[in-house]
Amino acid sequence: MKLVNVRKGQFVYYQNQLHKVYSVKTFFKRSIHLIRLQDFEQQLSTAKDIDFYKPKHLDSFVYTHKRYTLDKNVKAKVGDYILVINPKPDSMDHHYLNAIEIVSSVERNGVISNQSNGIRHDEYWVMVPGLEEGATIIDFQNPDSEMIENQESQQAETDLPETYIPKIGDVYQRNDSDPVMQAMVVSIKGQNVYLGGNLEVKMNILTDNEKWSYVKNVKD
Repeated sequence: MKLVNVRKGQFVYYQNQLHKVYSVKTFFKRSIHLIRLQDFEQQLSTAKDIDFYKPKHLDSFVYTHKRYTLDKNVKAKVGDYILVINPKPDSMDHHYLNAIEIVSSVERNGVISNQSNGIRHDEYWVMVPGLEEGATIIDFQNPDSEMIENQESQQAETDLPETYIPKIGDVYQRNDSDPVMQAMVVSIKGQNVYLGGNLEVKMNILTDNEKWSYVKNVKD
C-alpha cells in the first residue's frame, strides 16, 4: 500500500525488503531515510518507491542479523527486545509507533526501556527470538525460495560466535545486574573486550544474550 503521509517508525518495503522509516526530511528530493531491519543498512528514498506494512501478531523478521517473532501474548523480561505498537507516552517519555527498545526493568504496570521510557504492557509486543510455530516471515514483500535460503545462510554465518566481533563504540546492556547497567566498548584485545567503568569481559560472554544485549553504536 502506497503512503500519503510518511512518518518515523513505519514499516515499509523498499526494493522488496523490509525497512523502517528512520526520519523524514521534507525539503530534500529523496526525503525518506530508511533503515533495513536485517542489517541496518541505510537508504534514501521517496514515498512513491515504498509500500506500507503494518506489523501483525506472529510476524517474523530478521533484526540486526537475528530472527525474531512478534508475540502479543508474551510478557517482557529484562533483556528482551520489544516493538511499540500502541504508544501512549507520558510527558517524560519519548517512545513512538514501532520503536524497538530493550527492556531494562519490569514493573507491575509496564517496563522501563534502555531509552528510559516507561512503556505500559498494553503498548508493546515482545520480539521473541527465533521462528515461532505459526509465524509468518515478512522479510520480503515478494519472497522466493532463493531469497530466503540466502538470508538464512547469511544469518547462520553471523550467528557463529567466532564471526562476530564487537566494535569500539558499541554500547551493551548487562541484563544480569541489579540495577541493569550499560557500558561502551572502549578497546578490544584478542578475545578480551574492555568496557567503560573498568569492565573486562570475554567476547563469548558479551555475546551471550542472557547476560548482555547490544543497544547501539554511539556513531550511529
